[in-house]
Amino acid sequence: MSTVKKLFFASDFHLGLPSEKGNHSRENLIIKWLDSIKEEATEIYLMGDIFDFWFEYSHVVPKGQVRLMGKLAELTDAGIELTIFKGNHDMWMRDYLATEIGAKIISNELIIKKNSKTFFLHHGDGLGPGDYGYKFIKAVFRNPLSQLLFKIIHPDIGIGLARYLSANSRKKNYRSDLAFKGEEKEFLIQFAKKMSENKSIHFDYFVFGHRHLPLQIPIGKNSTYINLGEWVTHFTYAVFDGNTMELKTFTGDLLASR
Repeated sequence: MSTVKKLFFASDFHLGLPSEKGNHSRENLIIKWLDSIKEEATEIYLMGDIFDFWFEYSHVVPKGQVRLMGKLAELTDAGIELTIFKGNHDMWMRDYLATEIGAKIISNELIIKKNSKTFFLHHGDGLGPGDYGYKFIKAVFRNPLSQLLFKIIHPDIGIGLARYLSANSRKKNYRSDLAFKGEEKEFLIQFAKKMSENKSIHFDYFVFGHRHLPLQIPIGKNSTYINLGEWVTHFTYAVFDGNTMELKTFTGDLLASR
């Protein structure tokens, strides 16, 4: 057993898509990854869009992903700290995951310091210049009144409609998401560069999800931008060993065709 305790970061599982067969295959792959790191991990950060859609009614949550829920509960029961960020697909998290599996839920950014390294953590949605349409929609969706109005809709209708819209959006935008646009056009890189100009605090690592493109790019003075990619095509994650941060790919076999 390794005596070195590490921090692990992953994002954008988008569980709930595309098909039941493909979703179970990816869920089992994620569980294999969690099993592979549990002896080394002291903290795990799941940085948004863990679910392709999530909403907590008073007595109902979207069905599925019970294998993942059980595994995460097992890890927290073993003393591993679990932090889950709200993403743009699962921004309507409340206290269910905190209560049931002992996770800490983060709505926006989180700044942590580990072994003299300072991390800026965020799912990544709505940061940087431009994208004003989404920033407006995010403000509307996070408004408590919007959540109350959605809550009135019967879950069979509300969850079904939300998943339909999410799938259509993905078909339209996913291919373009996988193309690197260059540092000057990547909103999150521009955000990280702007933050690195702040003289009052130095960030060694800027870690995001959302972009779906695994990237590790040096920026500013002794800072690194890391995008965690996703678990639909890339299966990437990052690990901090106490000294350095590294982006990796999980090579476990898919249990069924996606």
